[in-house]
Amino acid sequence: MVETAVKKPGHKRSANISLSPDVYDGAKRLGINLSQTCDRLLRQVIQQEEARRWSTDNAAFIDAYNQVSEAEGLPLDQWRSF
Repeated sequence: MVETAVKKPGHKRSANISLSPDVYDGAKRLGINLSQTCDRLLRQVIQQEEARRWSTDNAAFIDAYNQVSEAEGLPLDQWRSF
């Protein structure tokens, strides 16, 4: 039997980060949770980077598809009602 690791929704890994003193002090002064904020913002940065890389990795296909669409029209275009 093979066991697989299951990530629990609340499970987190610890990480050490370095922040500018003014950023750290400002966050603490305002009661901003550093872990939650970093997690949320890093998640956004990861999504943006994955989207950018997907676009780059698939640029040739997207360009070819656009050229075919311009030359031949969209698939099922004859059934469009708008």
